Amino acid sequence: MSVKFRKLALIGIGLIGSSIALAARRQGLAEVIAISTRKAETLEEARELGLGDLYTLDAAEAVRGADLVILCTPVGAYESVMQAIASSLAPGAILSDVGSVKQHVVNVLAPLVPAGVSLIPGHPIAGTEHSGPSAGFAELFAGRWCVLTPGPEVDAAQVEKLVQFWEAMGSHVETMEASHHDMVLAITSHIPHLVAYNIVGTVADLEAATQSEVIKFSASGFRDFTRIAASDPVMWRDVFLTNRDAVLEMLGRFSEDLSVLQRAVRTGDGPALEAMFTRTRAIRRSIISAGQETAAADFGRPHEATPPPTAPVFVREHGGGDDA
Repeated sequence: MSVKFRKLALIGIGLIGSSIALAARRQGLAEVIAISTRKAETLEEARELGLGDLYTLDAAEAVRGADLVILCTPVGAYESVMQAIASSLAPGAILSDVGSVKQHVVNVLAPLVPAGVSLIPGHPIAGTEHSGPSAGFAELFAGRWCVLTPGPEVDAAQVEKLVQFWEAMGSHVETMEASHHDMVLAITSHIPHLVAYNIVGTVADLEAATQSEVIKFSASGFRDFTRIAASDPVMWRDVFLTNRDAVLEMLGRFSEDLSVLQRAVRTGDGPALEAMFTRTRAIRRSIISAGQETAAADFGRPHEATPPPTAPVFVREHGGGDDA
């Protein structure tokens, strides 16, 4: 790829931001990488990891002269960030982001984007349950999708430049309307996270003895729910608040289907249960065929011969969550 930016500014430097910095550096996609965060300790961690060239707590300073600016903060912070950087954005620059919600991004950012700046919201569909500058790795986007949602007013050449940027980091890129993205992601990502948070929360409410046994004998199903539920609580709070309509629409459909399944279990309707499980099994196979998962046993997890673990004490935290 021939794409190269003079200056890439990353506002926020968690898992996604740090992975962009590492991948862009490896592929030579930017001459200078500027990093800005609101916390001094996070900025210092990024500096110690050598993620960028310029480090500042002033977001406006970071974007000054940048021809690519990517917001990597929780989406709830976008408006305040945009108010801080708008006057410092250079004409001809591309302004993008990595948020899991796109219509909200358009609604919040578009009115504040100065003339000559191309707003191209983005969403790399990649991640882990870990967060912070040290969680990033250059291969995070390899073979994963990145969705871009440019408006019709955006110059096609600018869109193509950003497409090439993500492709150079290993992503497959798709463009679509912001509202369509939000509906698709509501069922593929947002509802699964909501279900995971709820199931793990139910375990947290169990009496101590039962809770300890659930953790001790966790099978793969519950274990995978805990992995999802360990995701960044601030990011997911903002996702549900800013994609409320699409989440509620898909949650309504999910609740209706769950009621049908509940009735089948209650009435002992074996054929209905088998039909449902056969249909859903095909979805799993199609995901593997699409290259979005592995068919290896136990989802490809490595295994080592270790003694059985002792059951940990599961203490429910109040007033916040842990990034794991």
